[in-house]
Amino acid sequence: MRSIFAALVIALLAQPALAQERSADLHQTLAELAYVLGESHALRQACSGGGDQHWRNRMIRMVDAEQPDAVLDRQIKEGFNAGFIARRSEFPRCAPGVRRAQAAVAAHGRDLSTRLARAKVAVAEPQAPTDMAEPARPR
Repeated sequence: MRSIFAALVIALLAQPALAQERSADLHQTLAELAYVLGESHALRQACSGGGDQHWRNRMIRMVDAEQPDAVLDRQIKEGFNAGFIARRSEFPRCAPGVRRAQAAVAAHGRDLSTRLARAKVAVAEPQAPTDMAEPARPR
């Protein structure tokens, strides 16, 4: 399940977005994904130890790929830290509930990644003009 989530995040990061192309919804979704990555980081470290940087590295790659402006950069980093703190306080060490929490967080991350991928595809696809001129008639 984590591999699907990771694959979606990586696919999302393959196309950097320009700041002017981001809607308020896209900003919010990126901040939510950062929160999920922070949660994932805390949950993984609970069982793997503090040296495990898997999800933190994914976060760094997301920031590098997105090239956010200062405001979005702050929102993304605050989201990651808030997600990390929330799950670290809930699961300071490995416990049976960690695996269930990881599955729930992965499902949420997958949904967010899918939403972001769809938004990026919509931005990348050329839009047909709304005022189409009538086609020229043959003479």
